[in-house]
Parts: sequence; structure tokens; C-alpha cells
Amino acid sequence: MSYQLYRNTTIGHTLQESLDELIQCGQITPQLALKVLLQFDKAINNALSTRVKNRISFKGHLNTYRFCDNVWTFVLNDVEFKESQEVVNVTKVKIVACDGKGSAP
Repeated sequence: MSYQLYRNTTIGHTLQESLDELIQCGQITPQLALKVLLQFDKAINNALSTRVKNRISFKGHLNTYRFCDNVWTFVLNDVEFKESQEVVNVTKVKIVACDGKGSAP
């Protein structure tokens, strides 16, 4: 199973809107749009797992956490992110983490 988290990003929303428009104009079928979205899921997950090599560390105060359906959700306050020499501070961060081992290639 390929996770669909990245459909909620700007590029994911834009893709969905474009596909909806093509369906409404009769240029593609809903089945083809679904195939495109599934390919998007696979491509974005593959790209993030193979192309991104940067490392970042962070620390903050854990506000809440939850584990449901193999998905961890963490909410942290007063978080400090560090990459090399660059430091960024934010007041609140939500992290959603899924087990990628169960996803299809």
C-alpha cells in the first residue's frame, strides 16, 4: 500500500484539481484519474526515500502524541530545528509518521 499523505500538499491538491477539471471536460475517465493519483503516490514516496539525503535534528517539548492504524502523530511546542549551522525555531509542529516498510515499491 502506498501512502496518500502527500495528496494534501500543494502539488497534490493541484494535481487533484487538474484531474477533476479534465474529468468534467470529458477528456479523461475517473478510472484514469485514479491511476494517475496512485502513480503520484508511488512516485513521491520513492523520490523522498531515494533522493533526499539531508539530515536534520530537532528538539522541543512534546505536547501530545497518538498511535492509530500504524500512524504516529506528534505535536511539539517550542521546537528548534538544526541543519549543519542553520537553526530555525518554531512555536508549534505537527509530525505525522507512517511505516513505509509496508508500502508497495
